[in-house]
Amino acid sequence: MLFHVRMDVHIPHDLDPDTRAEIIAREKAYSQDLQRAGAWPHIWRIVGEYSNYSIFDVADNDELHRILSGLPLFPYMTIAVTPLATHPSDIAAG
Repeated sequence: MLFHVRMDVHIPHDLDPDTRAEIIAREKAYSQDLQRAGAWPHIWRIVGEYSNYSIFDVADNDELHRILSGLPLFPYMTIAVTPLATHPSDIAAG
């Protein structure tokens, strides 16, 4: 199943700088592992924001929930999920 996910990150300004750096490093490693595995095939930065649009390709809602809740930055995120379906006019899906 494909999902379009918007993630907005809101790290507290008073978070310890070393803690912040450690969380961001874990987030990068976790997300890149998921990209290499094919579960997170697309990620785009939203210009001017600490946000991204991503496409996830996972088995079901539960798998997506496990992935998102496993993000090290999850406690500092607002996340919006939109399930996607094939469009009948998509020539690539033909």
